[in-house]
Amino acid sequence: MCFFILNIYSDSSYTALKYLKDTEVNIGNVLIITGDFNIRDHLWDLLFPHHSTISDNLFIIADSFNLSLSNPTNPCPTRYSDMLREVNSILDLMFLCSGSPELDSHCILPENRLSSDHAPLTIKILIIEEVIQSSKFTILPKSDQEKVFIEEVILNFKSLNTNNIDDDIKLDFVIKWIGCIIDHAWKNNAKKSRISKHSKQ
Repeated sequence: MCFFILNIYSDSSYTALKYLKDTEVNIGNVLIITGDFNIRDHLWDLLFPHHSTISDNLFIIADSFNLSLSNPTNPCPTRYSDMLREVNSILDLMFLCSGSPELDSHCILPENRLSSDHAPLTIKILIIEEVIQSSKFTILPKSDQEKVFIEEVILNFKSLNTNNIDDDIKLDFVIKWIGCIIDHAWKNNAKKSRISKHSKQ
């Protein structure tokens, strides 16, 4: 499955946010929205006393992708001013998948901003090793193997003792034995084949 990360820069006129809010963006499986949103708001910057209505649009956009505002593990400014008397601020944000235990916070790295006036935001995404199956065992419909498979299953079903099934333990034993009969017949008759793009599930 593919996942997408939206990296957004919204200028001082909030052009990108207005576009996203007014346009139906057909992107599924968005994992992260991040970027420089150019919005100051006390919701994420406690040193700023006001709330911006533009923030509401940002939350509407994030919510449409089922994302929530991420809290940094080390709260600090993300934009650093080189002008006297101009305070540093938080303009760069990250929105992550709501309710995800793996992606629930990010980190700000002000020491890595070098010549930039913005600090990078980082997050660790765990990649689980996946084994891709390249072959499978099959029995082709209406083949000789299918005929023998069915005959073997029926023969063993007939020899199965189903008398005196009067409690859960005996019923569970019979059910498991039925499974063993089918599994054994399958292993005796199924043939190994390579999985290709034309293979059926």
